[in-house]
Amino acid sequence: MDIKLILSYTRRTVDSYEMIEEGDRIAVGVSGGKDSLALLCALAHLRKFYPKKFDIVAISIDMGFEGTDYSGIKALCEELEVELKIVKTQIYQIIFDVRKEDSPCSLCSRMRRGALNDAADEFSCNKVALGHHMDDVIETYMMNLFFAGKIGTFSPVTYLDRSKITCIRPLIYVPEKDIRYFASKENLPVFKNKCPADGNTERENMKKRLFELQREIPDIKNKIFGAIQRAEISGFKPLKK
Repeated sequence: MDIKLILSYTRRTVDSYEMIEEGDRIAVGVSGGKDSLALLCALAHLRKFYPKKFDIVAISIDMGFEGTDYSGIKALCEELEVELKIVKTQIYQIIFDVRKEDSPCSLCSRMRRGALNDAADEFSCNKVALGHHMDDVIETYMMNLFFAGKIGTFSPVTYLDRSKITCIRPLIYVPEKDIRYFASKENLPVFKNKCPADGNTERENMKKRLFELQREIPDIKNKIFGAIQRAEISGFKPLKK
């Protein structure tokens, strides 16, 4: 598996924000998308040589999509020597069949995150790793600015008081295009399930706006990300160089 580029980004992020400590047991949220699978591969390789010894467990929150096939993820976890836990939920049915949400993304995210945190606690994990990348940081910042009128994005490291779990995002230095290339080249078992809200969300619209801006200003994403770091927005000042 040619993971050198993704792994180098991940190592730099983990070191910059001191994301991993000796003895950590990290729950890797594996949704079946390209980002979470790339994260799983990166952390599985990192634990082989990282000076602070840690363990990981892959946790997939089964949303309740009909016909979901986990065989590809199971095979990948076996190859990486990572324990896989699949947690059954009825999130899909609650959101689309019971509540019939017109704008389901926010509620879906909260429910999935709650289920993941509960599972992490059940399986004795003290940290949860999520697959957000650089483009997610930028898109969230722009969405907050445009639609909420506030300056902010999610944090690289967040301690959750209620669950006593620390959330880390080791891919925040990785551009989405590099993850897309890695997932395609390595033929990662990306889920084919399609959410009814796909392609019609505020995030997708912001992604399209940034794509159009990038035609005029090719390095606009790097400039926005750099501004977020320099302004130390949402804890984005690296703790270490």
